[in-house]
Amino acid sequence: MFLYLPIATLIVFSFNESKLVTIWSGFSVKWYFELLSDRQMIDAVLNSLIIAFSSASMSVIIGTLAAIVLVKIGRFKGESMFALFITAPMVLPDVIIGLSMLLLFVAMSNIIGWPEKGMVTIWISMVTLTSAYVTVVVRSRMRELDTSIEEAALDLGAGPIKTFFTIILPSIMPAIVSGWLLAFTLSMDDLVITQFVAGPNSSTLPVLVFSKVRRGLNPEINALPTIIVFIDSVCTYVYWLSRVRADRRRKRDMQLALNRKG
Repeated sequence: MFLYLPIATLIVFSFNESKLVTIWSGFSVKWYFELLSDRQMIDAVLNSLIIAFSSASMSVIIGTLAAIVLVKIGRFKGESMFALFITAPMVLPDVIIGLSMLLLFVAMSNIIGWPEKGMVTIWISMVTLTSAYVTVVVRSRMRELDTSIEEAALDLGAGPIKTFFTIILPSIMPAIVSGWLLAFTLSMDDLVITQFVAGPNSSTLPVLVFSKVRRGLNPEINALPTIIVFIDSVCTYVYWLSRVRADRRRKRDMQLALNRKG
């Protein structure tokens, strides 16, 4: 109740006809229509989705390569320093990361004239943050792999590149997908770092919602998380249903195999 009662209350009052978010005056869906007609809110959602998708994709590439270096290369000079730098954003406060990124971008802009505060600076900052999480997830999965299969592929004549794409990559794909989803969520949800590096025309959804809430509560803000909760619930249900069907199919195949063997 401590975790979900506030969310349930928010969903209920998103259908409140009154503009006062704490006083119920009747059922209405007008705030959803106002939300869909709010161009500023729509632009912020699109900006957040673009940044989250692009930063998660780049973070998967960087994090996977970093995990391969840490696991497959083994001990090398500077390994501890490399691991420290790649995972440091996980333990540093967001305020420190945002301020350091801001100082970096200001210095680069003064020296080479690039980049200006906007979508690019937010993307770079999110990649810096989320790559650490992807590295940890993929690295933990790679440590659990059975190296005998990889060694057998190499002994049978497969090159390192073919072995990676046919043996290693499919084995670590669940970790890569998990890392991508985690990076997407962190990028979509970030507020502190984005406030430091965002430009005037690159407002993301958390920044816009935070600025609106500071000026006062609005039922339109209740409608937005209600839609997000609904989408998350549908996606979770679809995933759960696919897992249940896959488990049933696997059990059925195992039973058929045992019956044929018997």
